[in-house]
Amino acid sequence: MHPSTWLKTTPAGLYVEPGGFFIDPTRAVAHALVTHGHGDHARPGNERVLATRATLEIMRARYGERAGGALQAAGYGERIEIGGVGVEFAPAGHVLGSAQIRLTYRGARAVVSGDYKRAADPTCPPFEPLACDVFVTEATFALPVFRHPRAATEIARLLASAALFPDRCHLVGVYSLGKCQRVIAEIRAAGYDRPIYLHGAHEKLCAVYTALGVELGELRPATEAGADDLRGAIVLYPPFGATDAWLRRMPDPVMAGASGWYRVKQRAKAAGLELALVISDHADWGELLATLADVGAPEVWVTHGREEALVHEARKRGFDAKALHLVGFEEEGS
Repeated sequence: MHPSTWLKTTPAGLYVEPGGFFIDPTRAVAHALVTHGHGDHARPGNERVLATRATLEIMRARYGERAGGALQAAGYGERIEIGGVGVEFAPAGHVLGSAQIRLTYRGARAVVSGDYKRAADPTCPPFEPLACDVFVTEATFALPVFRHPRAATEIARLLASAALFPDRCHLVGVYSLGKCQRVIAEIRAAGYDRPIYLHGAHEKLCAVYTALGVELGELRPATEAGADDLRGAIVLYPPFGATDAWLRRMPDPVMAGASGWYRVKQRAKAAGLELALVISDHADWGELLATLADVGAPEVWVTHGREEALVHEARKRGFDAKALHLVGFEEEGS
């Protein structure tokens, strides 16, 4: 049976009809399969949740008892059957615990990618292309302008600036899940072994990563540091969540940020950044197109993002492509 007969778009998101479950539902449902822990994909209040162990730990840290009624962990490569539908989770390379979900029903296979990237990330396993008949993909950065540089190149720019301005702290705006921990790990990989300071909003999820075996080095709360400690230091904070009073405690900060959107210079300028680091946890234009070729599915469905651009290019390349126009999914870092 073709996936279009049993994988449906609904107001609550993608629904697998024979299995009676949703994938990344946009509101609380009876049974949810969750690709990763970002709040626009992992919402609280579902009666039953199936996700990777790391995603469940992230949901527990964020939502407490509201993470879900019954929580079931799925290992990568483990096959689970739900209502006659075979379900398999595989690494997506987006953040720790992120997964694609392959669905098999009556001989037909569909893969729901969730969010993903193809670049190396020291904090999570890399994306694995999965054979299927229909590939359901995101399209956050599906425009030719988006070509992400290597993260190591951007981190080298950050460390060069820190060396150039030893009396100023570098205040780096990063999303609390995934981007924060990846930036820390990339800084450590570049040889930086000094303490890194965190806004309180980042502490809980960094603790989850550490508990799950991701090495992040010495981390300290920024609120407990004095001005002399912060001078010359790197401080990570949520770009939309810090108060003016908190920001005023930072000594002569170099305002920086890490996002794929900073490939567009106007975005960095609007954010008031001195140092814009182009680091993304989503596939860029070239990686999206390479993924379509690597997966090799004849049919491509696009969930959210720059849908029409990817659909147009996919059709030019011989794929049967369409946009699903799913709503409720945020842009990176928003």
